[in-house]
Amino acid sequence: MTKQRVLTGITTTGTPHLGNYVGAIRPAIEASRDTDIESFYFLADYHALIKCQDPAAVQQSTREIAATWLALGLDVNSTVFYRQSDIAEITELTWLLTCVCAKGLMNRAHAYKAAVDANVAEGEDADKAITMGLFSYPVLMAADILMFNANVVPVGKDQIQHVEMARDMAQRFNHIYCKKEPLLTLPNYQVDEHVAVLQGLDGRKMSKSYGNTIPLFLPEKQLKKHINKIKTNLLEPGEAKDPDTSTVFQIWQAFATAEQTADMRQAFADGIGWGDAKKQLFELVNAELAEAREQYNDLLERPADIEEALQVGAEKARQVSQPLIAQLREAVGIAPIR
Repeated sequence: MTKQRVLTGITTTGTPHLGNYVGAIRPAIEASRDTDIESFYFLADYHALIKCQDPAAVQQSTREIAATWLALGLDVNSTVFYRQSDIAEITELTWLLTCVCAKGLMNRAHAYKAAVDANVAEGEDADKAITMGLFSYPVLMAADILMFNANVVPVGKDQIQHVEMARDMAQRFNHIYCKKEPLLTLPNYQVDEHVAVLQGLDGRKMSKSYGNTIPLFLPEKQLKKHINKIKTNLLEPGEAKDPDTSTVFQIWQAFATAEQTADMRQAFADGIGWGDAKKQLFELVNAELAEAREQYNDLLERPADIEEALQVGAEKARQVSQPLIAQLREAVGIAPIR
């Protein structure tokens, strides 16, 4: 039986936080252990350039995010873990897809429309400060997916459109150039409705843009300090508290077993003090992350080992991308003169 190929992209901007871990990294690493699937994970450093034009920040984030996935147990022997920019065939496919992609499709991209709407609302020119990178990045994303003929792409609900666009471009390319024997696989999106979306320090969704995150591998003292900053109400110890409106409980639930969750829910009903609840939350989170934190810090001291892991993954990735781009070149007529 042919294994399903699942592809996940990781944008290299910022430092990973607890929300990234619970919502994306932990479930992805768990899924990678399924022997019935081929798992491809890539660091989307070209995508990072759309939002970040600080070379040092892009480089640092790439290093930190690669170290994070390795420290948390991603097995690079059973998966394909690579850096987008190491696969030259992706950018070549981006151009092939650009030549069959309708501009109208890009006009409907959510990120572009949101930027235009924001400009118009401020009385500015609709396209003020909008780069071609922002406008056309769904084509690069489609190339990321189609280059490896991914069957499934796990995404959040806000990313479904990109997988649908990739399907549109693949269908168009196949129709024009290889109708009888399609070369590009039509991908499907997968949305896990049960993945937790963590709240941040202020009760809103944990997000770098809100400045309310808890970085994943903070030293113990800093982790405790951040958890103590979580916004709570003014209810005193002994007063019953509602766990379903509490950020402390919500983060607890993301790390706890079913039994621990039930016990904490009862503790809220019994009036546990916020200080005690936060102390227990720190101990729970720290216990899960302590070993990986040590490995992460060790890896950051050995950047050559991180690079080596990425190069091993890139070599495996090119075993897929190079033969396919050769077929795609032939299909469009870019080939040696015979």
